[in-house]
Amino acid sequence: MRGLLKSFTRVGGGVRGYSSARKDLRIEGVKHAIAVASGKGGVGKSTTAVNLAVALANKCQMKVGLLDADIYGPNVPIMMKLDRKPEVTDDKKMIPIESYGVKCMSMGLLVDKDAPLVWRGPMVSSALEKMTRGVNWGNLDILVVDMPPGTGDAHITVSQRLQLSAEIPLEVGIRKGSDNGVPIVISAPDSDVSKAYVDVARRVVDRLAKEEQSRPQISL
Repeated sequence: MRGLLKSFTRVGGGVRGYSSARKDLRIEGVKHAIAVASGKGGVGKSTTAVNLAVALANKCQMKVGLLDADIYGPNVPIMMKLDRKPEVTDDKKMIPIESYGVKCMSMGLLVDKDAPLVWRGPMVSSALEKMTRGVNWGNLDILVVDMPPGTGDAHITVSQRLQLSAEIPLEVGIRKGSDNGVPIVISAPDSDVSKAYVDVARRVVDRLAKEEQSRPQISL
């Protein structure tokens, strides 16, 4: 664990130019990134992120990655049945572990399951930096990011401006699938819950396609 934390690159503060900041936000090989967030833990955020990623990969034929950025409670390894540590390339980039057609990375893959962790500000930033740009994602259409829970100003402001695009039925099968490491989109593809997740995935694909069409074409 100590060696791992020492390898993290510290992210400093400061204000930089707009073009520089935009460049820093890009993740090599990733076309689009989707953040799945919630106001508190235990409300199905990770379950939604997992099933959305699996639906995008298996029902929408997209190249998908899943980043478990909830470093305080990384659940993706359990939900996606990931039981080994990622390998590292010669240029010291981690190779995401693939499950159900989705490339996955999580802090839960890098530390022992029962190891106690105390995260402080700089360590959190460094860990997230390592799991985004320190991973060889390859070429992805979409990277689904399972965000840490929170109720900060940003979360509240965004949620107040969002339109409801889908409802996921509450069903015991969702929890059972998550506990067993088999997303319900895979275990019960014909269920109402799975159809709801697939519908959300298709809406996401349509929305991203429209945004690409609306972007101005700049020729130099």
